[in-house]
Amino acid sequence: MNITERFLKYVSFHTTSDDSTNLTPSTPGQMFFAQYLVEELTAMGLTDITLDKNGYVMATLPANTDKSIPTIGFIAHMDTSPDMSGKNIKPQIIEDYDGNDILLNEEKVIVLETSKYPEITQYKGQDIIVTDGTTLLGADDKAGIAEIVTAMEYLIAHPEIKHGKVRIAFTPDEEIGQGAHHFDVEQFGAEWAYTMDGGEIGELEFENFNAAAAKVTCNGVNVHPGYAKHKMKNSIRIAHQFISMLPRHETPEHTDGYEGFYHLLSMEGSVEKTTLNYIIRDHDRDRFERRKKEMQHLVNKINAEFGENTATVELKDQYYNMREKVEPLMHIVDLAATAMKEVGITPNIKPIRGGTDGSQLSFKGLPCPNIFAGGHNFHARFEYVPVQSMEKATQVIVTIVKNLAN
Repeated sequence: MNITERFLKYVSFHTTSDDSTNLTPSTPGQMFFAQYLVEELTAMGLTDITLDKNGYVMATLPANTDKSIPTIGFIAHMDTSPDMSGKNIKPQIIEDYDGNDILLNEEKVIVLETSKYPEITQYKGQDIIVTDGTTLLGADDKAGIAEIVTAMEYLIAHPEIKHGKVRIAFTPDEEIGQGAHHFDVEQFGAEWAYTMDGGEIGELEFENFNAAAAKVTCNGVNVHPGYAKHKMKNSIRIAHQFISMLPRHETPEHTDGYEGFYHLLSMEGSVEKTTLNYIIRDHDRDRFERRKKEMQHLVNKINAEFGENTATVELKDQYYNMREKVEPLMHIVDLAATAMKEVGITPNIKPIRGGTDGSQLSFKGLPCPNIFAGGHNFHARFEYVPVQSMEKATQVIVTIVKNLAN
């Protein structure tokens, strides 16, 4: 099975995560996929294969040399984002891409336009896997899983490549911020690892957002609208006022690089009660803490105007910037960068505008830089991944393992 066939098989599993179930894994499809992976890894000849009750898959590629070599790991996540449907994905392969717009769905007239996504034109002449425009693709992060499994298969088939012990793991629920919650770092037993969860070819990351979730609740008073003067308190209008009080340009659509943001994910409301669900992101820890304080400050201002307990906010930290844990061990980043160069890739070291399992794992004692998986436009109908990028990621994994033994 080549990497394209493997990836297409993986995306046939419906593994959308769901943060409302309070289960791990949060959805049954993730466990079905985990069971399939166990069967595949067993047939391949890996050892120490485990699948725990929470859906975490771990396995070992044993060392084939007596040299003393650090045990390292590679990690990817099985779930896909709840931002868009991951059920009944119908991938299409655009062979020898011509550099023009791609018609994803003729019936619904869904087109991946190069004017909106110009980065796709750099893959002219390559083979690109796209959706039919009605679901996401799942390259985030089934491309990463396919790359890790394919690399292990290659190393087994080429015993002349000497290497130390390699551990691999596939996790549930990364997309809802819970991928590392039940990860047993001691059982995994690696000195460090790499998540294969980055974007376009060449990405190498050891910085990510500090992240929190904020739930703002606005409480109102409903009265017959014909007799509401000085009596009604419309929570929807109060919520709208709260939204307008946040900096309008500190949102995802106006920020990049190291710029943080407030992102209104969803709102649900009536006159009596309106709920706003935000995520807060910033690479800088001090600015991150100030952003959380600003949310509370604005809630206090609402209450000063409309009365005590009109608004409340619940803040919950999700993960932190792994830079402080990885930076003292920059040789592990250098090892990945060198491997990329050896297979003809220019490393693009930049901050992650998001998070990975690696950010939480780094704080649990397993430093985890992030390597590209090759996809673009994650969590959306226009997600795609070039086959050649997945092949290069596989080569990077093999080269890291090989170089560590030299």
